[in-house]
Amino acid sequence: MNTPYDEPRTADRRRSMRVVDYIVAALAREGVGHVFGVGGANIEDLYDAIHLSGAVRGVVAKHEFSATTMADGYARTSNRLGVVSATSGGGALNLVAGLGEAFASRIPILALVGQPPMTLEGAGAFQDTSGQAGTIDASRLFGEVSLYCARVESSLDVERQLAEALSAAHRGGPAVLLLPKDVQRDVGLFPERLEQIRTWPLRTAPDVTHLADRLRDEYGRIVILAGDEVARADARTELGELARVLGAQTAVTPDAKDAVDPLAPGRLGVTGAMGNQDVVDALQDSGVCLIVGSRLPVMAGGGLEAAMEKTLVYSVGSASPFTRAQHTYTRDLRATLRRLVDEIGPVASPVLLAQRDPTPLDVPAAETSGLHYRDAVNAIATVLPAGVDVFADAGNACAAVVHHLPVAVDGRFVVALGMGGMGYAFGAAIGSAFSRERRTIAIAGDGAFFAHGLEIHTAVEYDVPVTFVVFNNNAHAMCVTREQVYFEGAYSYSRFRPAHIAAGVGKLLPGLPSYTVESSSALMDALQATMGSPGPAVIEVSCDADELPPFRAFLPTEHPTGTSLSRHGVRR
Repeated sequence: MNTPYDEPRTADRRRSMRVVDYIVAALAREGVGHVFGVGGANIEDLYDAIHLSGAVRGVVAKHEFSATTMADGYARTSNRLGVVSATSGGGALNLVAGLGEAFASRIPILALVGQPPMTLEGAGAFQDTSGQAGTIDASRLFGEVSLYCARVESSLDVERQLAEALSAAHRGGPAVLLLPKDVQRDVGLFPERLEQIRTWPLRTAPDVTHLADRLRDEYGRIVILAGDEVARADARTELGELARVLGAQTAVTPDAKDAVDPLAPGRLGVTGAMGNQDVVDALQDSGVCLIVGSRLPVMAGGGLEAAMEKTLVYSVGSASPFTRAQHTYTRDLRATLRRLVDEIGPVASPVLLAQRDPTPLDVPAAETSGLHYRDAVNAIATVLPAGVDVFADAGNACAAVVHHLPVAVDGRFVVALGMGGMGYAFGAAIGSAFSRERRTIAIAGDGAFFAHGLEIHTAVEYDVPVTFVVFNNNAHAMCVTREQVYFEGAYSYSRFRPAHIAAGVGKLLPGLPSYTVESSSALMDALQATMGSPGPAVIEVSCDADELPPFRAFLPTEHPTGTSLSRHGVRR
């Protein structure tokens, strides 16, 4: 028996609903399952619509930055749109840093930002950011960290502006809709059947015949540098096939460790500041470098410049790299790689590539207290089960994780290098766990914890399966390292009084499993205990701020200014 929803949709089939109800229904049809945010008077109508919809879940964070990183992590690992909401004033301004990361990393996020009623704009409204009467102009502010920003001023504009915002976000980056409270409550006539909104152009693979011809001629002399776009496009299989038909060795950028099978022949390791020397050596011996899905910023390309100057460089992806390259633009990386493999054709005499572990950087032996970075990462690797996602935060701990931690089978590895803001991993891991519904590990330093670590409360509130591993060296350790390496270590602004993070969080949030560990065996025991638990846990790893991380700029080589560094990295 046919229902009204089986009938062809016509332009006349419309019904009355609030603007916020239409927005939530449209998001549900987009496949959005969660809206992350912090409530407030000028966004509360959106939460009412979320409650009434039953199709979208509202997740309330402790801070708008972390709500944005939740939407970011949700989008990065699910290949879906992330949505964040915030009220006006300070709540809205707190979104900027998180949107800046998403903008730099090209992550599709829609931000729904409440505003005071239009009748009060420019007339002394509380938290007015209309730009009128000398107030902050939210349109200009958010316009700098988004691909699209619009103030919705009428229910008649909502369909068009929401479609434009979604189109912009799906190009890769944030879009922002500023929603005055009275407009949110407006009742308009909206389509009775909310078709999934797809106003952006259909993705098609570009012509890659010329590129295929060039690459085919260099068979066996190619190094591929794979970026995070490969993982986000779920193009790992296609990248592996491309490497096979090219006889290519493959390296990954620091934010793309999960883009290549860790057991794949010809795997080189990580590029850039936290990377492996194998990548540089391979490039020096190659004829062609192919960049796939990365803009290759300094953190990913540092140390490769001299080798790349001597090779032909091609790239494929949604944006051209910062380095010199002949670029092929695509918004469908998976289809483009598949077409490229087909154009290149079968391999007549395949090259047998070695399967080996990447060579770690030569870091001076640590003469410090606490658990050393590499030992801690090895302990994590020992108990890391298949299907676990890992989010690493900024800092020395991040460098150790990027350099040493292998990716779990069927797991994602995420590090946000767009803006590199401390505390990203806490919210992002929570957002990803909502999306992927699997155990997720957030690894961060104590500085990042003090910035946004109390977002752990959100994980407890929603019983999200995230294990938060906090490397506690009672310092902003990367800043301490820089003080020692570049300023002779004569002073420090970056050391803290000792803090007991796990004990403190355990007291603050009764029932939360929390551990302080000082040895590899204790760390493995704590991790194994958390892997089987359904909800969140906190593990504090005691370490030392004076240990050098595997970060090229800090290691005992020639300083960029020509100044020699001592064995311990102190400038002479």
